[in-house]
Amino acid sequence: MEGPNIVFTSASGAALDASNVRRAFKTIAGAAGLDSTAWTPRELRHSFVSLLSSSGLPIEQISHLVGHASTVVTERVYRRELRPLLSKGAQAMDEIFNEKPDR
Repeated sequence: MEGPNIVFTSASGAALDASNVRRAFKTIAGAAGLDSTAWTPRELRHSFVSLLSSSGLPIEQISHLVGHASTVVTERVYRRELRPLLSKGAQAMDEIFNEKPDR
C-alpha cells in the first residue's frame, strides 16, 4: 500500500502546513546568505523547471516531475529559458576580458 505524497514533514512525519514550510524556508535561505524576502519555495520550483529545460530534458518529462497533468502549465507558467540569459552573460564576460587595455 502506498502512503500519502507528502513533500514537507515534521520530524515525526506529520504533514507541515504552508505557513510552517515558508517559515522554515526563510530560515534556511537566510542561513545560506540569500535574501529571505526574495526567495520562496515557488522560486525554487521555477528554477528547477528552468534548469531542466535548459539542460535539454523534454518538457513532457519535466511536466511529469512537477506533477502537471499536461505540458501546458509547465510551458506557460514555470518554464523560463535560461540559456539566452547565460549566453548574453558569457558574451559580456568575453568582451570584458578580451578588451585590450589602453597603453
